[in-house]
Amino acid sequence: MKTTDRIKTPFRTGILSVVKHDYMAKGVASNPRFQLVCVADDNDRPDWTHQRNQLFADEFEIPYLQDVSEAFNKYDLDAVVVSTEAERHCDLAVRAAEAGLHLFVDKPLSTRIEECDRLTDAIDANGVSCLVWNRNYLPALIQAREVEESGKLGKISAIHCDFYFSKDAGPPLGSRKPGDPPIDWMERQLEAHVDGSDGGVGNKPMGELQVEGIYPLAYIRLLTGGARVKRVFARTATHFHQAHADNGVDDIATVTLEMENGIVASLCIGRICAAAHPDLGEIKLHIVGDEGSMVISESRPEVGFYYRDQPPNEFKHQRIAEENGYLLAENFARSIDGDEDLTLDAHAARDICATVLAALESSKTGKVVGVQNKEK
Repeated sequence: MKTTDRIKTPFRTGILSVVKHDYMAKGVASNPRFQLVCVADDNDRPDWTHQRNQLFADEFEIPYLQDVSEAFNKYDLDAVVVSTEAERHCDLAVRAAEAGLHLFVDKPLSTRIEECDRLTDAIDANGVSCLVWNRNYLPALIQAREVEESGKLGKISAIHCDFYFSKDAGPPLGSRKPGDPPIDWMERQLEAHVDGSDGGVGNKPMGELQVEGIYPLAYIRLLTGGARVKRVFARTATHFHQAHADNGVDDIATVTLEMENGIVASLCIGRICAAAHPDLGEIKLHIVGDEGSMVISESRPEVGFYYRDQPPNEFKHQRIAEENGYLLAENFARSIDGDEDLTLDAHAARDICATVLAALESSKTGKVVGVQNKEK
């Protein structure tokens, strides 16, 4: 089918589970290049999974099937959106790739590098596109990329990213009384769904490096022309949240990255509580080149709202002109057409997963750890 025909005929898109967040599926739905036709998941999932899937299907007035293979066979799909628990991303995505379907997968790609490799192999074998959710199309990042591509900074030599995410994660550290049972990770994630602070949905507990690390690492990759990380040194801690302490995962971390082309980068990341910041968090990039430097505030443009009886957990500063979901869907469509490279494909996300896993190993051993990038 020609590209011009594709523009007239939207890609028929299935949603393979929507138990984490619905922002991906709604971003795709906002773009006329895609038509949502069904939601599907495996029958043996727990009841809360089916409830969330059914609610989304009802909202968009599309069917929900508790049989992924039936959805593939019945609805003549072109693409799927995968937003399951993190440990299930790759399994569902591999099944879709083997059915010849293009993929839009939630982050993190996986908690295991072997699963990432299984997915990238399936993508290569079946010739499909796979976009992994990121925030590279936020207005500030678009502008930063334009400045970087203009050559005004010269050769990039160093980048630092602060990525402090101002959301709560249940009771504060130190609140558990003697004799109280530890907080169950999955139970905490289920109750957190109401306010959207359940980024680590899954049976396997995940710290902030695994949950959110893909965002700043994708920024660094974007602004260094795709340079890969070779070695890392990291420190992690649990400073804010009892759920993280009870489950042995980090809520704050620092990482130093030695990259290709002589680039040095560093990252500070953490979930620092809703009361700590007036918007989504203190998220900035500092970029140094041999001819100039710049500082990027990821939240800009934004406006502030202050009023009497304002809810304490409401962000006082809110982003505007943000079309990240729509623009990611557009990038996905153009990649399927063969007209544009993906801003973050599964191969890049796989190497980011390897970087995160190396950082976690470094934090345990206190040593510099090499990153197991996949051969190109």
